Amino acid sequence: MKLLDRLIHHEDLQAQFSRTDFPVLKTRVHGKPLVYLDNAATTQKPLSVIESEQEYYYNYNANVHRGVHALSQRATDAYEDAREKVRTLINAASTEEIIFVRGTTEAINLVAQTFGRSRLHTGDEIILSHMEHHSNIVPWQILCQQTGARLRVVPVDDSGELKMTVYEGLFNERTRLVAMTHVSNALGTVNPVRSIVELAHHHDVPVLLDGAQAIAHLPVDVRALGCDFYAFSGHKLYGPTGIGVLYGKAELLKAMPVYQGGGDMIRSVSFEETTFNTLPYKFEAGTPNIAGVIGMGAAIDYVNSVGFEAIVAHEKALLSYTTMLLATVPGLRIIGTAREKTGILSFVLEGVHPHDIGTILDGEGVAIRTGHHCAMPLMERFGVPATARASFGLYNTRQDAEALVAAIYKAKEVFRQ
Repeated sequence: MKLLDRLIHHEDLQAQFSRTDFPVLKTRVHGKPLVYLDNAATTQKPLSVIESEQEYYYNYNANVHRGVHALSQRATDAYEDAREKVRTLINAASTEEIIFVRGTTEAINLVAQTFGRSRLHTGDEIILSHMEHHSNIVPWQILCQQTGARLRVVPVDDSGELKMTVYEGLFNERTRLVAMTHVSNALGTVNPVRSIVELAHHHDVPVLLDGAQAIAHLPVDVRALGCDFYAFSGHKLYGPTGIGVLYGKAELLKAMPVYQGGGDMIRSVSFEETTFNTLPYKFEAGTPNIAGVIGMGAAIDYVNSVGFEAIVAHEKALLSYTTMLLATVPGLRIIGTAREKTGILSFVLEGVHPHDIGTILDGEGVAIRTGHHCAMPLMERFGVPATARASFGLYNTRQDAEALVAAIYKAKEVFRQ
């Protein structure tokens, strides 16, 4: 602990961010202040997001797109204003390219069951990486079962970086799609997505990027990246659960068959024929999560008020500091040491199961995630059944990092390591 003691006396990085904006951070857990380091699973919500949903239900709760009365018009305006905020956030060309879904998982399933199912046939191939979340594996496996296509997998090296030379060699005349994560939820690796897209497009292959772990930590410009689809969830972006976004290039979305049938995705219905609505409503059947969309718009406002330049600098410094602290812990091994990372630190501790680490840390008020992180193939790649994962948000501090490491030392004492 002596080195740790020498390291903890540093100026806090948190001055430019207000933790008081996040009510839950005042919580005490087992009598101790909450140290929330499970942001890769879901982020906490600023008061402005909470109040935006409350205001909707208090003052103008109504369905959208379907009424001429004042409340409906106000709800519709707020709903579509949030769509424009999303468009601006990721620099899409038009709001017709912004589809509201329940989250990243539904966005990927939508692409698989529309774009994929209408285009793939027996013998066709989809390229994934070894570091994908299950939500970017299982939908493609289902599609392969439906169509006779198959998956090709890009391996990762011991640091958790993609083997790009292998990726380049996987393309052939049967390659139909690349589906790749922007940032690994289990390792924090930031993939070279621009190069991934450029190489795929060189072979006339479209690319879907899973942006769930990138959207709150990095500036995303879908036009600069050149990707054909980009998916993310609102709850990773300091917004509500149950809401997310699929970005797709308009020409692709227009050519894709509908995903679900119901209200608002139609123009006209008869028992003989149905004609479908224009983008983006073609893919938004039924009453949407209106409050969730409005809350996500408020979350985007909050993130923009802080600015990605400040967020990236803060989280990079915090990642570096915490990595340095973890290096003081005997028997601790970080899983995922890529050169380009966001604020995710997965680790194992010799002689202590990750679930036991998580339980002891919880007793110290420190919330982390333990398990396979919906990335079982990746766990197998690194030869571990699970890891403990600490992940940062814009409100985390050096004191949080120090509390994490002190709690890990407590776990070592409990297990006499």
